[in-house]
Amino acid sequence: QVQLVESGGGLVQAGGSLRLSCAASGRTFSPRAMGWFRQAPGKEREFVAAISRGGASTNYADSVKGRFTISRDNAKNTVYLQMNSLKPEDTAVYYCASAPPGMYMPILGINYDYWGQGTQVTVSS
Repeated sequence: QVQLVESGGGLVQAGGSLRLSCAASGRTFSPRAMGWFRQAPGKEREFVAAISRGGASTNYADSVKGRFTISRDNAKNTVYLQMNSLKPEDTAVYYCASAPPGMYMPILGINYDYWGQGTQVTVSS
């Protein structure tokens, strides 16, 4: 089992920044690729970003590329999502997820096996 707990969400004005954190516990964290997803009201969950198990490789959705940065600290069993230049359309519940060992930065949610409870991000215009 892997337990994931997100934090850092909140209310911010458009153009502002937030940094989300996802703390992992349980089974070994470092062999797993990690991802961030989000779900806005009335919309399907969508991929935001992913990072390889060592942190050397990352992948982003086109909608956040250049504004968001995913990173990880394996010594702290934590993955981060730095969000800059936030827009109202970034408003959503953000979830972190871990992939099974050996899976390389999947972008489909069904390829992740553990999920956090989510943290709300609201961007006002």
